[in-house]
Amino acid sequence: MHPSPRRPAAATSNPAMLLLLLCLGWAPPGWGWPRGSSRGAAGLPPNATTPISIMGLMPLSQSEEDQKSKIGRGVLPAVQLAMDQIRNESLLNPYFLDLRLYDTECDNAKGLKAFYDAIKYGPNHLMVFGGVCATVTSIIAESLKGWNLVQLSFAATTPELADKKKYPYFFRTVPSDNAVNPAILKLLKYYQWKRVGTLTQDVQRFSEVRNDLTGVLYGEDIEISDTESFSNDPCTSVKKLKGNDVRIILGQFDEEMAVKVFCCAYDEEMYGSKYQWIIPGWYENLWWESWINSSQCLSKNLLAAMEGYIGVDFEPLSSKVTKTISGRTPQQYEREYNAKRGDGQSSKFHGYAYDGIWVIAKTLQRAMKYLNATNKHQKIEDFNYTNHKLGKIFLDAMNETNFFGVTGQVVFRNGERMGTIKFTQFQERKEVKVGEYNAVADTLEIINNSIRFQGLEPPKDKTIIQEELRKISLPLYSILSALTILGMIMASAFLFFNIKNRNQKLIKMSSPYMNNLIILGGMLSYASIFLFGLDGSFVSEKTFETLCTVRTWILTVGYTTAFGAMFAKTWRVHAIFKNVKMKKKIIKDQKLLVIVGGMLLIDLCILICWQVVDPLRRTVEKYNMEPDPAGRDISIRPILEHCENTHMTIWLGIVYAYKGLLMLFGCFLAWETRNVSIPALNDSKYIGMSVYNVGIMCIIGAAVSFLTRDQPNVQFCIVALVIIFCSTITLCLVFVPKLITLRTNPDAATQNRRFQFTQNQKKEDSKTSTSVTSVNQASTSRLEGLQSENHRLRMKITELDKDLEEVTMQLQDTPEKTTYIKQNHYQDLNDILSIRNFTDSKDGEKAILKNHLDQNPPAQWGSSDPSRTNKDPIEDINSPEHIQRRLSLQLPILHHAYLPSIGGVDASCASPCVSPSASPRHRHVPPSFRVMVSGL
Repeated sequence: MHPSPRRPAAATSNPAMLLLLLCLGWAPPGWGWPRGSSRGAAGLPPNATTPISIMGLMPLSQSEEDQKSKIGRGVLPAVQLAMDQIRNESLLNPYFLDLRLYDTECDNAKGLKAFYDAIKYGPNHLMVFGGVCATVTSIIAESLKGWNLVQLSFAATTPELADKKKYPYFFRTVPSDNAVNPAILKLLKYYQWKRVGTLTQDVQRFSEVRNDLTGVLYGEDIEISDTESFSNDPCTSVKKLKGNDVRIILGQFDEEMAVKVFCCAYDEEMYGSKYQWIIPGWYENLWWESWINSSQCLSKNLLAAMEGYIGVDFEPLSSKVTKTISGRTPQQYEREYNAKRGDGQSSKFHGYAYDGIWVIAKTLQRAMKYLNATNKHQKIEDFNYTNHKLGKIFLDAMNETNFFGVTGQVVFRNGERMGTIKFTQFQERKEVKVGEYNAVADTLEIINNSIRFQGLEPPKDKTIIQEELRKISLPLYSILSALTILGMIMASAFLFFNIKNRNQKLIKMSSPYMNNLIILGGMLSYASIFLFGLDGSFVSEKTFETLCTVRTWILTVGYTTAFGAMFAKTWRVHAIFKNVKMKKKIIKDQKLLVIVGGMLLIDLCILICWQVVDPLRRTVEKYNMEPDPAGRDISIRPILEHCENTHMTIWLGIVYAYKGLLMLFGCFLAWETRNVSIPALNDSKYIGMSVYNVGIMCIIGAAVSFLTRDQPNVQFCIVALVIIFCSTITLCLVFVPKLITLRTNPDAATQNRRFQFTQNQKKEDSKTSTSVTSVNQASTSRLEGLQSENHRLRMKITELDKDLEEVTMQLQDTPEKTTYIKQNHYQDLNDILSIRNFTDSKDGEKAILKNHLDQNPPAQWGSSDPSRTNKDPIEDINSPEHIQRRLSLQLPILHHAYLPSIGGVDASCASPCVSPSASPRHRHVPPSFRVMVSGL
């Protein structure tokens, strides 16, 4: 059938194109072989007499800038090879394919005009072969149903054409752009990437692929964490992807935008071992060189960012060495194609065009067989554009296509080619094939050792956050535990020493029961160190939660026991030596035990309320992520276990307030009694030092432990060392001096009766006189055994008092007064001081008496001092007035200061230092004095 002479085909309008077609052995449209012509002249087999017209629509212009035209020209050698092989095999006898080409010029108007010209002026075309440009193809494909024409495209990859409701008569041998999405899904599953992000250029083609990918990934346990799109500047989108911690980026953009994307990726450091880019693989070879000048980054930076990206595209030719439907392997076909085209333009779609001609031939063959089997009177050449029956037969026959071609297995599913997708990787400035996906078998094959990641392993799909418990270092825990054990052994030794020597005067005078409490508190504090070092690396979560309560109770009770005992002993010393009212004070150990028990009772009330109302729970605090020290592609999120509750601040405030006030008061008492050194209460000074030690160490420990709560090793080390130093120093201050004294001087308990008392009152006015004469009994437990001796002493002193009064009255004007006193009463006074069976609580009173006798010995009562007499005859010490004045001062001291200690006159009577008859110069007693009593 020849077209109208007035309407030459579009392909003949270009002389150069006409020459190309003639060289390939094609007859231009309108120049078809005459019906009934011999094969010998035209190259046809003798029995192939009836042409089957196929409409060929593709861009065929000679413009070098038109990439689509290059596709059309590049597939013509492959089409010619397929038609020649089909003729030689007589596949369609007595018919042969008559392909009539029409140049669409990749223009909607021109393409549509070419289609209508072929319909109007050409023969009845049974099928349409071609369709390269998406817009032209979609317009024509949408109208095919009205003409009952089936179209087969070899290069139209736009996903829009997959809509079978809109394009029911459209097929394609090339996989669509959406065909890469199942392959991408398989690749993601292969490397276990479950979190991805998409970066899409705002073009319909790419947006459709992105939308289809979303549907493919939906329900496959793969999360699209971020979806970004851009028009011209992708840097903002790239930055957002990085901010959302996207590591696997699925890109859809053309070559020009790809250069910009990788420049932005380089600036944001989104490349290397931590990132993987997956982009289209249909870019031209060395595609970046054409666009590098339009970007702002250097070529080396662009190549660094591109290194390792994976491209996804359809496979141009099958890699299998298997014979195809033509009897040739894909490799043999490729050699024939290259020989056929010579120096002409090549196209990656040539294999799909070759298989497309075979698809048309096999479809027509099945339609012929169907017509022969069902209706022998109807032939395929009877087809016209209104014959719906034949059109439906051709459509069904096309759907049944299934053979192995040069591009792989040719199968259609809803008009879409189930082809082979290849994966390439950019390695050292070139594309390297690393795997392929077979859509028919749904299998992925990765070529061994071909894919290379820039790290030791494939990138992670996100920042792997590995929670790492900040735990106590085992060596540190071992060292501090060893020190704690040594401290507990030392405390046990002190306890043994204290119990064994409890009847020794040196130990007994220091309140051994209170010392035992100090030891017990220290050992409890030591024990708490073991519990503070046990964290989640040693015990379970439930056990840790129990330890939260146990260690709090142990440390609180231990602190109160030890510090309470020291506080009580310090308070006793303060109460005795700050007794300005001169009243007798008897403070027994039982009272001190009551004080410690009261403190413990307050602690128990607080702890019980704490446990019942708001118990301590295990909480986990998470910190900011840190890079892996080993350099792995993971981030470390440190976590730390704490013992906390809802109102932790309130409870700690109560405990700190109570303990803080107690500690401050204890330090105040220690400061007030800092100058008291009493061998009778032989550790009072050391107890005060211990109070200071506990106070200072607790303040330091609490402050530093709070500041280092996010560093468990530092916190544990500080807390443990504070407890160890505090307990050890306290125990050593209390017991080491006693131990040294007993070892160096075993008889010190019975021989040492020294009483030293120094008191400086810096804030008192120098004109104010104060007498401190009340000394507490250091121990009252032995008073009951001394009642009889007290009665004898009381009688002797009363008798002496009467004798001295009688002597005074008798010798007022007698010259023999001095001699009488020397001979009869000096010995009596010494007899009083020679009593050896006083209890330890009498040392203070005897010291006061001895002090006055030492200052005014009776031996001087009868002596004369010439110098003194000459200077001041009125102050003659041998005068009766002088003797009476001395007796009036000394006897009340003996009477009032000593007798209260053995049950005599109360110390609240008139001051022993002032007698009504004493002269004014003797009424003032210096506020600071030192008394020493020995030999009693």
